[in-house]
Amino acid sequence: MIFRWVPRLIVTGFIVQLAACAPVPDAHKIIAEAEARAVPAIVVAPQGPLSADKSRQLLTRLGVSDALQHQLSIEQALADMPVLSGNSTKVLEDGTATFRAMFRDMNAAKKYINLEYFIFEDVESDGQHLSNLLIAKHRQGVKVRVLYDSFGSSSTDVAVFDRLKKAGIKVLQFNPLNPLLSRGGYAPNSRDHRKILIVDGKVAIVGGVNLSTTYQSSPGKSSGPPGGSAAFWHDTDLELRGPIVNELEALYLQQWEKQDGPELHGARHLAPLGAQGREILHIMGSTPDNKVPLYYTTLLSAMRQAQDRIWLMSAYFVPTRQELEDLEDAARRGIDVRLLLPDDSDSKMALVMQHSHYSDLLKAGIKIYESHNQILHAKTAVIDGVWSVVGSSNFDHRSVVFNDEVDVVVLGRPTGAKLEKIFERDFAKAHVITPEKWRQRPAFQKLRETFEPMWINTFKSSL
Repeated sequence: MIFRWVPRLIVTGFIVQLAACAPVPDAHKIIAEAEARAVPAIVVAPQGPLSADKSRQLLTRLGVSDALQHQLSIEQALADMPVLSGNSTKVLEDGTATFRAMFRDMNAAKKYINLEYFIFEDVESDGQHLSNLLIAKHRQGVKVRVLYDSFGSSSTDVAVFDRLKKAGIKVLQFNPLNPLLSRGGYAPNSRDHRKILIVDGKVAIVGGVNLSTTYQSSPGKSSGPPGGSAAFWHDTDLELRGPIVNELEALYLQQWEKQDGPELHGARHLAPLGAQGREILHIMGSTPDNKVPLYYTTLLSAMRQAQDRIWLMSAYFVPTRQELEDLEDAARRGIDVRLLLPDDSDSKMALVMQHSHYSDLLKAGIKIYESHNQILHAKTAVIDGVWSVVGSSNFDHRSVVFNDEVDVVVLGRPTGAKLEKIFERDFAKAHVITPEKWRQRPAFQKLRETFEPMWINTFKSSL
C-alpha cells in the first residue's frame, strides 16, 4: 500500500523527496552486457551444483523452453543468484489463507520467528492476535525478531511495538522517519517494502500481503473508501520449504545488519536444508544499494524471451519507458500480453498514471482487464506458463529506484498452472477494457489523464 493516513508533515516531506527522484537505470543496456558474458545456466541441487548439461535436462523436463533457459543464464550473469532445486511451494491467496498459514507456522515454531514487513499491525487470525502469539512464543524460549518499515507502519499504534519490546522481543525499525533516530545518512525515501516470514529456517512466506488489518475483510464485502476496513484486498503469497529458505534467511540477516540491529547470536550458522520438493526457485532481493535493479532487469529480460504469453497482475501500474516498450513490442510480435489492473486503489495518483497509458497499450494489442469490488494488491507475473514470479515489487518506479523488495521466481509448470488458474478466474470476473470502450470514457477523465501525469512528471527525472 503506497499511502496511508499518516501525519501531514511526513507525507509532505515524502512527496517533496520525490523531486530528487533518481533516474531509472538503462535496463536494456544492462541486459545486453549480461547476455554478452552469459554461460549456460547452472541449477544447484541440495547435494551440490549440477553440470550445465544436467541443469539443461532438468529445466527441459519442467517445461522451461530454450529461450527461457537462455533468460536464466542472463539472470545468473546479472548477479550471484543461485537457482535452487529441491523446494516446495504453496500458493496462498488473500489475507485469510495467508494469515492462517502464517499463524500456523509461527505457533509451531521451536527456535525462532523472523518477520520483515512494510506494514506491521496487530492482525488476528481465527481470534488470535499477532502480538499475543509472538509474546507467548517468546515466553516459550522462541527467539522473535521484528523488522518493520517506519513509513509503512507509521499508523500502527506505538503501544503495539512498546508491548513487544517490553516482553523482550527484538524490534527494529527500518530507516526511521525521525531524523534524530536515523542511522547514518537520513534517507526518508528509502523504504523496506518486503514482506517476509521465516520460521526455524525451515519454512518461509513471502509475497504481497502485509501484516495489515485491511486483509481481515472478506470477498464480496467491498464497501467504503479504498483502503478502509470494509474494502476487500486481493493478494498473493507463496509458502516455501527447502533450500530456498536459506537464501531468504541470509537476505533477512543482511537487512538486519544494515539497520544496525542488535547481534542475533547463533543466527549466522545456517544449516544446509535437504530436498522438500521438486520446484526450482531463486530469490531476488532488490535494493537501491545494488548497481543492478535485479527484479526490474530480470522481469524485462524474461518478457523479451517470451514465446507465447505474458500475464501480469499489478497493484500500482506506473511503468517505466522501457517496461512500456517491452510490453508493446511483445504484443506486436504476437505474444498474448494481458494486464490485470485495479479499477480502484488507495493511491488515486497511481490510477491516473495507469489510465494515461491505456491508449498506447490497447493500440499495441495488449489486453487490459480491471478488477472491481476489491483492492487489487498482488504483484504476480507468469510467462509461457513456466516462468512465474510472486513478490513485493510493483510495476512502478519506486520498486525500481527506492525500495528494498523481495521476489521469488519459480521455474516449471506446477506453480505456473496454479497461478494461471487464478489469472483466468480473475480475468473472467474483471471488466475488459476495449479500445471502443476506452474511446468513450468521459471527457473529464481524458483531461485528467492528459494533464495530471504532466504535472506528476515534473517531480521525476525519468519515466
